[in-house]
Amino acid sequence: MTTSSASHATTVTDTLIVGAGQAGIAMSEHLSKLAVPHIVLERNRIAEGWRTRRWDSLVANGPAWHDRFPGMEFSNVDPDAFAPKERVADYFEAYARQIDAPVRTGVEVRKVERNVGWPGFTIETSDGVIEANRVVAATGPFQHPAIPPIAPKDDGIQQIHSADYRNPQQLPEGAVMVVGAGSSGVQIADELRRAGKKVYLSVGPHNRPPRAYRGRDFCWWLGVLGEWDAETMRPGTEHVTIAVSGARGGNTVDFRALAHDGITLVGRTRSFDDGVARFEADLVDNLAYGDANYLSMLDAADAYVLDNGLDLPEEPEARNILPDPDCVTNPVFELDLADAGVTSIVWATGFKVDYSWLRVDDALDAKGAPQHHRGVSSAPGIYFLGLPWLSHRGSSFIWGVWHDAKYIADQIGKQYKYLTYHRATQSQADDAVQKRQDDRAEPAHNASMMRVS
Repeated sequence: MTTSSASHATTVTDTLIVGAGQAGIAMSEHLSKLAVPHIVLERNRIAEGWRTRRWDSLVANGPAWHDRFPGMEFSNVDPDAFAPKERVADYFEAYARQIDAPVRTGVEVRKVERNVGWPGFTIETSDGVIEANRVVAATGPFQHPAIPPIAPKDDGIQQIHSADYRNPQQLPEGAVMVVGAGSSGVQIADELRRAGKKVYLSVGPHNRPPRAYRGRDFCWWLGVLGEWDAETMRPGTEHVTIAVSGARGGNTVDFRALAHDGITLVGRTRSFDDGVARFEADLVDNLAYGDANYLSMLDAADAYVLDNGLDLPEEPEARNILPDPDCVTNPVFELDLADAGVTSIVWATGFKVDYSWLRVDDALDAKGAPQHHRGVSSAPGIYFLGLPWLSHRGSSFIWGVWHDAKYIADQIGKQYKYLTYHRATQSQADDAVQKRQDDRAEPAHNASMMRVS
């Protein structure tokens, strides 16, 4: 619905969804099933992040049978393969067409404010004003690349974030330091090594699950073991990354193997001073932490096979741990970047959210982070979707976003029914008043006619 005025047109809808990535498309599907009127705004293209904010060789971290929405399979991708990033973007565009999602691309949301004196919100966009009863922030967690303040102020070293990395050819000649050894950092470091670069990889605390074990992908194991349903992180694991990869068909991330192949592992990066990088003395502990996580999953999988009498092949070789490479037994605590020939740094250090456009009290805490329970904000009418651990461990995955969206859509659907019931009863009351007025007017009209006659 659009209302016109002399200066501009205002579009009115029940729910506005900000963002048309996997979160926004999932939310649109569920709201459509509940017959809730809505609009999806996307400042770029559908699933733009998959196309332009990833490196060239990136593939999904989960197999195609797992990392998808229930309503559609990947076309021309083997179910056990890992879809390339372009195919993931194509998938969401096709899904949006399949569900006829009301997506408007090329429209940026600039400000959302709560209305005063009447319900809902006024939304300023690059394409006019929208009024909505509810707003879903489906912009996800990858909004602004986060580079820590310790980054050296050295014009002689090229520094880029993993969001801007595309391929080894964009980096200058010389060695590369990769800071951060989660899924992005470890894949980029390995790609640079394979391209002939000397690589230093800064490794912090991490989990490193087996890519597959006893013939089943780790996504399957997390499912049958109930790990996807964990609702909160274990205490003390807030800064623990996960090192998993679907690159080259999928292999278990093994930091010792990377080191034996030529990558120099170092501990967490502490500082840069006068061209010298300094590292924490925690490399051995971080590797041990990852090993413990890896072996505990093997133990849980073996117990599940035994308890359920499954006929899955044993894999004792999976428990073999490679010997420590020299960079572990003789760790590097300081690195003179010039002497080591380091000419570039890739920061695989995550992202920060940005909800500066959301000017609604109680929706965000003092640090600008969402305040919510399972995506339902503490500010009535505001919802968040697409964030890690939004409701459970699986929230970071494509299928997990779909289930999170279903829960939020159900909450919106309930509110929409209350609102439409109020409107219906108000309309009925207005009709009844009008009928009574008409009934009173009719005898008087008849009496007048009789006097005239």
